[in-house]
Amino acid sequence: MSDSSPLPPVRLHPEAELARDALSTPLLSRAARLARWAGPDTRVDAGGGLVDEQLPAAAEVLGLSGDDAAAYASEAWRVAVGTGLVEVVDEEAGTVAPGAELALLTGGSPQDVLGVWLGALETVLADASVPDLDDLVDAMDAGGEVDLSTLDWDPEAEAEFLDGVLGNLYLLTVSEDGPGDGPVPLPALAASMIVPSDMGEPTNDVLEQVSDAMMRLDDQFRLLEPVGLVEYQPVDEALMADAEGAAEEPPAGIDDADVSRYGMVRLTPLGLYGLRSRLLEAGIEAPAVGDLADKGADALLDGTATFPQYAAQAETEQWLARREPLAAARELLAAARGLDAGAPLRRLRCQQALSLVGAEAEPALREVLDDPELGGLARVWLTEAGAADVPAPSQDLVFWLTVDTVAAQLAAEGNSDELRALVQGLAAQHSGFFAAAWRVDHPATADVLEAMGRLHPDKKIAKEARKAAFKARSQQGG
Repeated sequence: MSDSSPLPPVRLHPEAELARDALSTPLLSRAARLARWAGPDTRVDAGGGLVDEQLPAAAEVLGLSGDDAAAYASEAWRVAVGTGLVEVVDEEAGTVAPGAELALLTGGSPQDVLGVWLGALETVLADASVPDLDDLVDAMDAGGEVDLSTLDWDPEAEAEFLDGVLGNLYLLTVSEDGPGDGPVPLPALAASMIVPSDMGEPTNDVLEQVSDAMMRLDDQFRLLEPVGLVEYQPVDEALMADAEGAAEEPPAGIDDADVSRYGMVRLTPLGLYGLRSRLLEAGIEAPAVGDLADKGADALLDGTATFPQYAAQAETEQWLARREPLAAARELLAAARGLDAGAPLRRLRCQQALSLVGAEAEPALREVLDDPELGGLARVWLTEAGAADVPAPSQDLVFWLTVDTVAAQLAAEGNSDELRALVQGLAAQHSGFFAAAWRVDHPATADVLEAMGRLHPDKKIAKEARKAAFKARSQQGG
C-alpha cells in the first residue's frame, strides 16, 4: 500500500456470519473433508503432502474429476496440514492423524473458525506467490532439483507485490470514493502498483509491465477465489490465448464495454475481514466501524477525527445506540472542550454527533449556552432543532465560532472546494470581517486567516486576510 495516511474504517459483517462463510468456502470445506477421511493408511511424503498414489482416492472423496482433480485434492490437503486440521504424527513413516483444529470447525466459536480460515488463507497466499508449475519443471536440473537462479523469480518481491495489490484493493474497497461492493477492473489494479502517480501518459514500457502484471494477477486471483478472499471474473480466454500478443500490445484505452474482458475482482466480506487481520498483524492501523462503540466520548471524537464523514457517522451511530440520549449528549459536550490543536475538529465531530440525537438532548445543550467554547455550537443546535427562547449570540461569540469552524474544516479536509466556498461566503457576508477577526481570542485565529488568504481567489481580499493574520500573530506574541 503506497499511501501512508490512516486507513478509513471498514464495515465488517458479524463474526458468526463470517464464520459461516468461511466454512462454506470450497477450499476449507474440502480440507475439512480430507481431514475427516484421513486415517492410519493415509501416507504423506517428507513435506507432508499426500503421496501420488493417494491423490485419486482423495479426489474421489471430494467428488472431483477431470485433469485438475489431483491438483485440487493436493491443494486441499496442503491447507488441511497447514491449518492443523491434519497432523503428521510420524514423519519417517509418513503417517497422519486428525489435528486438534478439526474439532474447532464444528465445536468452536466463530473466532475459532475464523482463526482456522486465516491459516488457510496464509497457505494459499504462499502458494499464489510461487511460479507456474511449467516454469518450475523447466527450471529443474538433471537431479530433479529446482534451480531458482534460472527463474525470473524473487520470492520476497513476489510476495510483497501481491501484498501491495491486496492492500490497494482493500483501500479501494473501504474508501468513500472507491467502488464499495462493486468490482475493480484488473488493469486498474495492476496499474496502481506500476504506473507512477505523477506520470501523465504511460509509456509503452510501463503499459507492457501492466499487461505482464495482469497475467500474473489473473493466475493468483484464480487461486485466491476458492479460499473465499475474492470474487473474480477471469481474463477472457480469447485474450489469454494470445497472451504474448497482449504483452506486446498492452490494453491501453479500454472502453467500459470491454474492461470486464480483462478481469474484474472484488473482496468478499470474508476477504475484507482477512485482509484487515493481516494488516493488523503487520502493525498497520486498520480500524473497523464499531471499534469505538464501548469507549468514552473523548475516544470517539478523537478517533473519528480522521474518518471520512460517512464513516464517522456510522461509528457515531453505533456509539449512540449503546447510550441514553441525554447522558450521551452531556458526555459528548464535555469531551469537545479544549483549546488544543485538535479541539476544533473534536467540536465539529461533536456537532455532527449531536445532530443524530433527538430532542432528548436539549437540556444538555442549554446547560452550555454560557460556555465560551460550546455556547455557539449549542445555539446552532437549538436553532436547527426549532427550540424556543434561544438567546442571540454576542458578536464576539459569532466570530469565535467562525474561526473554530474554519479551523475544524481545515483539519478535516485541507484546502477543499467546500472550504474555499465557505471562505468566499464569509468574506462576502461580512464587509469588515478581517478588521475584526484578527482580534478573536482563539488559538487558531492566525492560521485560519492565513488559510483564508491562501484560498480566496480575489487578490485584494486575500491580501486583507494575510494582513489580518500578521496582526493576529503579533497579538499572540509570535
